[in-house]
This record gives sequence, structure tokens and C-alpha cells, in this order.
Amino acid sequence: MDNYSIADHFSLLSKLMDIHGDNSFKAKSYAAAAFTIEKLPVELSTLPHEKIFSIKGIGDAIGKKIIEQLETGQLSALTEYLEKTPQGIIEMMNIKGIGPKKIATIWKELEIETLGELLYACNENRLTLYRGFGEKTQLNIRNAIEFYFSTLGSYLYQQIESYATVLDQKLKEVFRGQQFFLTGEYRRQLEIINRLEWVTTVPAGAIKDFFTEQEYEITASDGNFISLKGRENVSLSFYSCTPEAIHRQLFLTSCSEEFLQAWKKLHDIEAVADYPDEEKIFEAAGITFIPAYRREKAAILEQARNGVLPEVITPQDITGIIHCHSKWSDGASALDDMAQAAIDQGYQYLVISDHSKSAFYAGGLNEEKVMAQHKQIEELNSRLAPFRIFKSIESDILNDGSLDYSNEVLASFDLVIASVHSNLKMSEEKAMMRLIKAIENPYTSILGHMTGRLLLSRNGYPVDHRKIIDACAANQVVIELNAHPRRLDIDWRWIDLATEKGVLISIDPDAHAIDGFNDCRYGVFVAQKAGLRREQNLSSFSLAEFESFVQLQQRKR
Repeated sequence: MDNYSIADHFSLLSKLMDIHGDNSFKAKSYAAAAFTIEKLPVELSTLPHEKIFSIKGIGDAIGKKIIEQLETGQLSALTEYLEKTPQGIIEMMNIKGIGPKKIATIWKELEIETLGELLYACNENRLTLYRGFGEKTQLNIRNAIEFYFSTLGSYLYQQIESYATVLDQKLKEVFRGQQFFLTGEYRRQLEIINRLEWVTTVPAGAIKDFFTEQEYEITASDGNFISLKGRENVSLSFYSCTPEAIHRQLFLTSCSEEFLQAWKKLHDIEAVADYPDEEKIFEAAGITFIPAYRREKAAILEQARNGVLPEVITPQDITGIIHCHSKWSDGASALDDMAQAAIDQGYQYLVISDHSKSAFYAGGLNEEKVMAQHKQIEELNSRLAPFRIFKSIESDILNDGSLDYSNEVLASFDLVIASVHSNLKMSEEKAMMRLIKAIENPYTSILGHMTGRLLLSRNGYPVDHRKIIDACAANQVVIELNAHPRRLDIDWRWIDLATEKGVLISIDPDAHAIDGFNDCRYGVFVAQKAGLRREQNLSSFSLAEFESFVQLQQRKR
């Protein structure tokens, strides 16, 4: 049990108590405990039990429940509530816009216990009859449920990565001497994975026997193909083939439909089965080898026919951490600790970009705190040289498109990341007004998470990508590829257009803790799909190159 799991248990218990209308004081104490635990800089599992009780905000009752979870992996009080709560009510907690009090009304007054019933009630306009549910709220709930249903069984790449790796290794251990290759969406490094797929030399019958023994449900079976699903709700598919045909099958299953149809016009892959590896398939077609992660758009084939494809960025090419949050705002780590961690991990610089003052919910920095942080940065830079911390801010793009400080304060930063965090439900016209005005502000260096999307959770606000890219090109503004696996925003499908226009991309982790530095790799994975090169990425600049970039940004003010 890590801190996040323990915090999730307390948070869920608090919400369930609110739904049942039970002791509100206890419910609030569990919610507070969840918040405290999530922010702790040390794992509770590493502490002696007696030290847990000395943590500020952890009393005797909460401490005992923490120890219970560390020892058993369970929270009995939560188990009791889960047993007396319909599954559909628990599922409602995944729907944006429905808090515990609204769920209680839906359950107790409307007598609705499933999301399907609730969606039907929204379509029948029944929610507006109850207190707290206006037409706008009802519409938002309906849209959120429809979005939720569309994503069931889908996972972020980061969410499924460990599961895929462990299962792949297990299959290779169980079926020793046989071949297994992960293919499909996972091999193509798509940001959302709907199913995990393998090509294998193991017969479909043996695959079926192995998984049915472990209570997996067979969802499809056709000759050498089998699809199934287990308790984790992950769809698995297997293509069984001979050793001679396995590389052809690997190729066929690791291309988008658009790419594959374009390929078939150039080369008859079915004519030969015995390819010793995928490189020979490309060689036979007279085409430069294209990695699976780039087999998306048909246009890549023309590039590959004309010569060697440019070398794309790798995780090792990230030289600096741009866009991260410290304890000065809503981060979990102290600035000096983040700097030392960056040094230890071989980075040349750190761009600290805490939240600006309008983000009060995230401890945004007022002008006095900005000055204090800048003083600390100067002290650290004198001590940590040649490593350097750059003074930055994630400045809120306000409702009228202005940035969240006076020009005098904005001028004190080495660079400014401009992002939208409020009033996300807006028309394209409104969104474009805010974004274009912020891009045209001479203090804006980087446009943060362009659409505000949260993958599998929240659609981004509507934008005209072409116009934004043109505005960034005209105003020397970098476009962030926010590497948090739930954002990955700008969408990789627009990166090639940005680079064609001469716009730099910046793969930034938006880290709120030291562990968040690792998220850069997920940004790199999707950037590879767009063919992004090292020199086209700001966070791959050397310290000297980055200092020159900062000087150019300051000259445009």
C-alpha cells in the first residue's frame, strides 16, 4: 500500500459517508486525512508505526486505520460501506459534476441506482425537478455519462504499461521456447490503449486453455485469433501463426488502417510469408524502415520512399526539466530538493513554474512570494552552478486573455508559461480569443497545455489548432507538449504542422513532485509518432542553448 492508495481509501470512505448521510464530522476528518497523506514527502510504509501518529494531522483513530491498511491492504470501515452501497452508486462517483450530495439525492429521492437509469432520466428531463439540478447541470451530467460510457475499458498508455510488461514476461516464462511480440496500439505508442495484442507462435487453443484456467472470459474466437478479458477489464487479443509468418503478422497488426491501405497500394505483403524480420519487409518493398510508432499517416510512406527518415527524439535527449511545481504552490517537493534531484538525474537545468496568484486553489504565488522565490533561486544558483534554475511562472490566462500579473512582475521572470485553468467550458470563439491574446502578449514564452484536455476524463475546450500554430509562429511562442500522461497536450497529430511552421515544441512534465520528472518519457513517446527531432524540442536544448533562448524571449518584450 503506497500513500496514494491509502489516501484514495480515506477519500472514498469520506464520500460514501456523505452519500449515506452519516457522521459529517468523521467524513470531513477522513477527507482531511486523505489530503494530508497524499502530500506527504515520505512513504508511510517506510516509517515505524509509532512515528505515523506523530505526523501533523494524523490522530489516534486515523493512525490506527493507516496501520490496518499497511498490514492488511484493507480498510474495514470502507469495506462495510462498499457492501451496503449499490455498485451503480459507486460508479456514479466517476462522473464529473456529481458530488456526494447530488448522488444521495439521485439515489434516495429519484430511486436511481445505475448510470444507465440516470442517463435515461437526464434524457427525460427529470433531474430538473429536484433541488440543485438545473438544466445546465443536467446537460453536463448527461454529457459526462456519455463520455464515461465511451471510454470504458480504455486505458492511458501509462496506466497499462506495467500490466502489459508483466503479462508479456509471464507468457514468455509459461510458454518457454515460443515467440511473443506485443503489437497493435501498444506497440504504436498510442496515448489511449483499448486492447493489448500479441502475435505468437503458441496455438490459439493453448492460449485459450491458459487463460480460461485463470477465469478469463473469451470474447471472440476465430481460427488462429482469440480475444478475451479478465477481472481487470483489459481486453487481450492473440494472433497465432507459424514462426515463418510471425513477422508478417507483426507488421500487419502494428499499422494504422490508413497506413496499411496506403502500403497495400505499393507492395503485396501477402505474396511472401517467410520474412526473417520486419526490416526485410520494408527492404522487399524498396522503402526505408519505418518504426511501428510512426505507422499512422499515409504521408510517411512517401517520405520513406525518398530516403532515410530523420532521427527522432528519444527520452535520453531531454536535457532540462521545464514546467514543474514546488512547495511554493501546489507541489509536493521543496525547490532545493527538486534541483538536487534534477542534478542527480543528469539534467543541466530546471525551469520552476509554480502557479500564479489567481490559482488560489493551488497556492498560487502573490507578488511578495514571487520576490521571495526569486531570492531563493538566486541563492541556489550560486551554490549549484553550473546547474541553473530558471525563474518562471505558470501564469493563468484570465477570462479576458490577459496574463495574471502586471508587466513589471512578468518582466522579473526568465520566461512565462501561459495556461488556461479557469472557465474551461467555453465556445471556440471564447477559447480562441483568450489563447490568441495570451500568445500575442510579449511576455508569453510557452503556451501551456493548449486544449486543457484530460484524457479519458475531460474533453478539451474547442480550438482552431491551425490558427493557434500560426499565432505562435508569428509571436515566437513555443507550444508545450505537456507530458503528463493524462494530458499529452498538444495532441501529437498537430505537431508536424507546428514544426513545418518553425514553431518549437517543449516536452514538459508539469511535475508536481520529483517522480513527475519521469513523465517526460510519455511525452517523448507521442512526440516520436509525430517525427519530432531533438533540435525541434526546447527541453532538449543544452544549458547554453537554453540561455540563448531566454535572451531572445526577453528581447521581444
